[in-house]
Amino acid sequence: MTADETTPAGRLFWQLATELMREDPSVVEGTIMNGRCLRVADEFLALVDYKGSGLVVKLPAARVAELIEAGVGQPFAPAKKVFKEWLAVPAPDRRRWHGLLREGVTFARSAARR
Repeated sequence: MTADETTPAGRLFWQLATELMREDPSVVEGTIMNGRCLRVADEFLALVDYKGSGLVVKLPAARVAELIEAGVGQPFAPAKKVFKEWLAVPAPDRRRWHGLLREGVTFARSAARR
């Protein structure tokens, strides 16, 4: 078990990641910012607990803004630089995280085709 699997957020993320990777062979484990992440082909998809961020998932900028406005998540801003296509959702929530990861897979897949 790695350090990111010792937190509730990490355990949930990697459980969901395992399910996604079993269902969709284009979803693979990779690395980002010296940690583990999920990718779809060469596109980043998600990571967990980067500086306590919970789930961090890549989505269209408009969707990220919508989810922030709705109070679902917050901007992802490592080193104070906001990444407009990344949403941080600190509180572990299986149903919500699962849905957001699925949205992220669709978005990453479309980005990989460009």
